[in-house]
Amino acid sequence: MGEETMDLAADHAVEAILRDELAREARALAAVVPVLRHLLSADADALVSDAVLARVRGMILDIAAQLDAALAGRDPAVREGGDPAAREALAGRLMGDEALLAHCHALAAESLIAGRLQQRQALDPVLSPLLQELIASPDPEVAGLAMSALAAQSRFVQGQRRMELPLWELPAELFHALVAHAQASAPDSGALVRLQAGYDEAATRIGLLARLVAAMRRGAVAALALDHAGLALFASALAAAARTAREAAVLACHEGQAARLALLLRAAGLGSEAAERQRLLLAPGAPLPPGLAALSPEQAAALAGAATAR
Repeated sequence: MGEETMDLAADHAVEAILRDELAREARALAAVVPVLRHLLSADADALVSDAVLARVRGMILDIAAQLDAALAGRDPAVREGGDPAAREALAGRLMGDEALLAHCHALAAESLIAGRLQQRQALDPVLSPLLQELIASPDPEVAGLAMSALAAQSRFVQGQRRMELPLWELPAELFHALVAHAQASAPDSGALVRLQAGYDEAATRIGLLARLVAAMRRGAVAALALDHAGLALFASALAAAARTAREAAVLACHEGQAARLALLLRAAGLGSEAAERQRLLLAPGAPLPPGLAALSPEQAAALAGAATAR
């Protein structure tokens, strides 16, 4: 009885330590979008040199250009033309959309983290070893999805370099909200109607990666090896296995989020040694949270979920 009481006390102590660390990481994450909104509205050129801020600003301006083109009856893929002042005004309104800012921030973070992995680990941000294997799969569904995901990932990397984000790559909730907002000022826009009719969330990069992970079935555990799967596929596999949002999985890979990443890896079913190998690829200087091995995947998922909900 005494040993059981001591074990329970130890479990509570471990969870308390992890909760404190997660609370610190959650405060850092929660501050990101309000800070982005403030900086994006400021006329300070020095701040634009920040990589994340510049990419988020670029993506918002690109979305505004596409919506402006659609409102004018032009092809949204052709960004040129139209009234620059109208685009800037629309972009200013979009910069107040916290959901859109959060999504753009996650994409910018994914791109920059992938760039660091390429520098440190020589990991190609487009064609990872696992994706190459999946393209050669004897399963035609897996091979086809892998080829489509490869093309989408290549477009994503190129688009990030140009600081562009095509409207049809947005998640469904964001896409339809933006189109509905635009339609409020131009209800008879044929370009907006065609844009909405042609949208398919399953064909987006994130949709294709999710479908590929699902098609891998039990083999999806291979995608939880970051240096084999690449960041894009790793983040989708981690989100699916840990039952969290992909954006949360991406941001857990950011520096300063080691506890959250470790918990998500444990929630995905990885043991402490395997989780440590993945964490070291992303945050080599950060210590592994104490007591992680003692947590069950269910406990890790509950802790990570509670922290994400704050």
